[in-house]
Amino acid sequence: MSQFSTSNQHGVSCALHERVAVITFDRPERRNAMDMEMRGEFARAVAHAIGDDDVRAIVLTGNGGHFCAGGDIGSMQSGDGMTAEAGRQRMRRMLDNVAALYTCDKPVISAVEGCAFGGGFGLALLADIIIAAEGARFCMSFARVGLVPDSGALYTLPRMIGVQRAKQLMFSAQELDARQAQEWGIAMEVVPRGKALPRAVELAQALASASQAAVAMTKTALNNTLSSDLRSIIELEANAQGVAFSSAYHREAIKRFLAKQPPMFQWPHPPARYPKETHHAEPT
Repeated sequence: MSQFSTSNQHGVSCALHERVAVITFDRPERRNAMDMEMRGEFARAVAHAIGDDDVRAIVLTGNGGHFCAGGDIGSMQSGDGMTAEAGRQRMRRMLDNVAALYTCDKPVISAVEGCAFGGGFGLALLADIIIAAEGARFCMSFARVGLVPDSGALYTLPRMIGVQRAKQLMFSAQELDARQAQEWGIAMEVVPRGKALPRAVELAQALASASQAAVAMTKTALNNTLSSDLRSIIELEANAQGVAFSSAYHREAIKRFLAKQPPMFQWPHPPARYPKETHHAEPT
């Protein structure tokens, strides 16, 4: 039985939908901005989702029409009262959790409604797939308060859109709307308002029916491919395929294919193309 029980504590709520863990940023009165208690609760939710064998995929989302506005500026201690070492240690605790989510074997999907700003944008980028609703806005807003991008964004964003565009977003604190995010390769799909979470859960449930071993090995390889070389990747492919060939999942899939039976894994049909909403990002 799954240990990932439904809960709602310190601004983070958790629920299990069949084999999909949904972790929700849940401080709608603050646009889900994260204070220290919320960061700790998010870390615990991520650890439970990763460690629970009954959880096969993870979805990140936000309550109240927004994903996450980043760090709660009102709860941040002034630099006059915090040493550099204290600030570093505080961030390291959170960033260790970030690394665990990015590198975990399980597929992760972000369902973004409203704002994904600062660290919230960084958390969305930890996912393997981002689903954005019309009206979503993405912003590396750190420059507005004299901070450095975090939540893994210095690693994930340039790998997703290239170094020059990453510099553009980080230096300027420019906002991207959902369609721009899709055009830049940040969002995989754009759906109507209110539909990001249902679509993300639909995709997560499909991935939950795939071979766990194949998904994990593919994700690991792709996460490391830009810092590797062809010979290393070919060796990885050979080793991974050897494991996949020997799996019970592969044997059952071949059996079904030869018997002309429905496959165990099927990717959901893409949503219909919806007309673009009239929306303009605020100038920065």
